[in-house]
Amino acid sequence: MKMPILPIFLLALCSVLSNKVVAQKGASTSFEQVIALRNVGTPLLSPDGQHILYTVTSTDWKENGYDTEIWLARNGEEPFQLTRSNKSSSTSPKWSPDGKWIAFSSSRNDKNQIFVIRPNGGEAQQVSFEEDGIGGFEWSPDGKQFALFKQNPESKEEKKRKERFGGWAADDAEYRLSHLWLLDFKPDLLPAPSEMPCYEEKKDSSKKSDCINYPKAVRLTEGPFTISNFDWSPDGKMIAYTRQPNPLINFSLYSDIEVIEVASKKVVFSVKNPSVDNFAAWSPDSKKILYTSSLNDTTAYYYKNDQVLVSDLQGGKPNQLAQYFDEDISGLSWNTEGVFFTAFQGAKRWLFRLDPISGQYKALISGNEIVLGGYSFSKDGKTLAYSSSSATTLSEIFKTPAAILKPVQITQMSKQIAGWKTAVSEVIRWKSKDGAEIEGVLHKPQNYDPAKKYPLLVMIHGGPTGIDLPQPVPGSVYPVIQWLEKGALVLRVNYRGSAGYGEKFRSLNVRNLGVGDMWDVMSGVDHLVGKGIVDENRMGCMGWSQGGYISAFLTTNTDRFKAISVGAGISNWMTYYVNTDIHPFTRQYLQATPWSDPEIYQKTSPMTNIRNAKTPTLIQHGEFDRRVPIANAYELLQGLQDNRVPARLVVYKGFGHGITKPKERLAAMWHNWEWFNKYLWGEDVVMGE
Repeated sequence: MKMPILPIFLLALCSVLSNKVVAQKGASTSFEQVIALRNVGTPLLSPDGQHILYTVTSTDWKENGYDTEIWLARNGEEPFQLTRSNKSSSTSPKWSPDGKWIAFSSSRNDKNQIFVIRPNGGEAQQVSFEEDGIGGFEWSPDGKQFALFKQNPESKEEKKRKERFGGWAADDAEYRLSHLWLLDFKPDLLPAPSEMPCYEEKKDSSKKSDCINYPKAVRLTEGPFTISNFDWSPDGKMIAYTRQPNPLINFSLYSDIEVIEVASKKVVFSVKNPSVDNFAAWSPDSKKILYTSSLNDTTAYYYKNDQVLVSDLQGGKPNQLAQYFDEDISGLSWNTEGVFFTAFQGAKRWLFRLDPISGQYKALISGNEIVLGGYSFSKDGKTLAYSSSSATTLSEIFKTPAAILKPVQITQMSKQIAGWKTAVSEVIRWKSKDGAEIEGVLHKPQNYDPAKKYPLLVMIHGGPTGIDLPQPVPGSVYPVIQWLEKGALVLRVNYRGSAGYGEKFRSLNVRNLGVGDMWDVMSGVDHLVGKGIVDENRMGCMGWSQGGYISAFLTTNTDRFKAISVGAGISNWMTYYVNTDIHPFTRQYLQATPWSDPEIYQKTSPMTNIRNAKTPTLIQHGEFDRRVPIANAYELLQGLQDNRVPARLVVYKGFGHGITKPKERLAAMWHNWEWFNKYLWGEDVVMGE
């Protein structure tokens, strides 16, 4: 829902189960190898367009986590790793306006702070020393300051309460606000604070003499609100930011935009629509701001398109841009060459250029094989860097002139999968029960034979406004390439509600959740069965989050699958509504509360038809999931057990809505491998063997 490699390296993998990585039976690539794939982040061009920064995320099996470090490609040279942090990542790299420094965030000394390093390398230097750490930050246009946001410190009253009464919290009342602060950048402060003695003054013991201190952040904003994204105006005189009453997710509905004058600390402009307003970018002349908004829509913003608007700081009616572009727009930026954005177009993601005056748009980077990630421009807008993947490649970074595209590939991440038996992907289409055209991605083994009938595994994405794309190594907690090599087909359905197909399509499952989704999945299955390529006696289905909900709905509403896996899925909309941290989601999609329309909650809930369930079902859930609370898992488990349906619940300790550590992700893959191999192939798999 609305709410994203290493050049020529050999991976050094260590198994958590033995001293040697052994591929699963019937597969040449191990689960560990898949989990250990490195991936790149958004490329950041230097102001002069010569150099590219990007991050690489790798797996740390020993620490059971992921490490992100910064890499640099200097003017066509081979990229090299710029940062190395022990037990902490280096993230959010940003060029100084003059290109002489690279700032980044890291928690090397416990709290997240700003560090800087020269593009030529050397030791990183810490430049912020905030007691509670910092959140996001941005260079000032003159490079002399950082604007940053950080949480308010815990109050004395809060500390006293904890000391006396221990830990407790009233619902939706326990949070800390974040505000904007300014920090001077003085990298050449000499001597360093540690090089001079620091004496207590005899006359006044509260003062110290001969002390040298690093600059401390000075507060810029005040008030009963919290700040999320922000940026300096190009002239350095103002900062625009998005604010909401508190950081709780449901209060994003009440987000507004303000522009503050840095020198006076006065708010000089604001955008306050009844629904969501989010700042996106400044105009190059600092006279206008670009933003997205749901305007007056407080009841359908989860699945309807945001509006893209430009407001002049001198006043007047906002100008709507790309008003006929029928898809959600993201990744907005603005330079002298125009406004740019990314958007899904079916199972593709393209980069568009938008005229800020006429509102007309045109694809800048497009094509059937393009799935664009992040991008950035040089200061003059003449050079572009972007990341992109395809059906056969991992995400790679490219650099090109913006006027006439001549992409040069910077990274070689796909060398990691050279020689692997990766997925052969095909985008297919079919008609659903109500005539809606549905698109999906069919993954086939490399030795696919159209004359054979294959077991079919259906994998359903979350969201519902997610989307499945052609990929060489899909799967997350599902061992897709291992199943393909074992001799199966995998279908990933972009069911109604998915991104990439326009607002009307995203609205098709409103008051029709589960029901319409099942039409789309089963019609896709029937489409493949009709082609004579699927063995109907060996079919399985799985999904996480909204995909888990649809899988649960299929568990209780059809017996055509031999096995199903429900990952963090909703079993009962009533149970979900009263437990989740995003109550508006249910009210928007079902257009009712359980008290105003219990029938729609019953119609769309898997538990309503639990007595019809026959399919062996694996349930996977995070212990502390707040998005889809674990009560949903226990309810489905008990209902299946009471009706004597084979069922198993696996709880991943300490996790929320996603499995975010490699060892537990490995376990989740094994659990799915065991479950489906047993019921589709008749194999009793022993975990770890």
